[in-house]
Amino acid sequence: MKVKKISKLLIGTNNKGKLKEIRALLPKNIKILSTSDFSLKSPRENGNTFKENSLIKAKYFSKKSNQICISDDSGLEINVLNNEPGIYSARWGGKNNNFNLAIKKVFKKLDKKVPGWRNRKIKANFVCALTIYWPSGNYKTTIGKVDGRISSIKVGTNGFGYDPIFIPKGSKKTYGQILPKKKYKIDHRYKAFQKIKKFL
Repeated sequence: MKVKKISKLLIGTNNKGKLKEIRALLPKNIKILSTSDFSLKSPRENGNTFKENSLIKAKYFSKKSNQICISDDSGLEINVLNNEPGIYSARWGGKNNNFNLAIKKVFKKLDKKVPGWRNRKIKANFVCALTIYWPSGNYKTTIGKVDGRISSIKVGTNGFGYDPIFIPKGSKKTYGQILPKKKYKIDHRYKAFQKIKKFL
């Protein structure tokens, strides 16, 4: 797909953490727009995969604003929980996306499913589907994935979401302990962005 260079781009999210992280990944010469510039609420995410939900959001925000839009759908998959919370990662935090509540739910489910799990390595991965959608109807979606494990306790104040309980492979620190500038260069969103940046 041949496309013109993008001069301005709407980041299709109402999640402040995602907005900050995607903004940090984008080239400095692109003018960044946010959903608040158009007073847009988020659409209903009723897809069955990260890719489907990413496309739903990018298409919705693009059509509503008539702007080129980049949106992501991402989440945590825990192997022993049948890849839960997965696409429901944010919803585990209730209506207000309270991730303290979501993390407690993760620990509670692990306590029930794997007694003594804190003394074992619980495999998990973070997945990000990233979609750029043009008002013309063209779009491109990429996937980024980082393997790791679940921390036995919540550690760190950096990042957002499940960052304080996810330890990426090769590290002893959770995402919540890693400085944002470093995390942006190793995480799932960065990996998806590396595949899609040629369209920017």
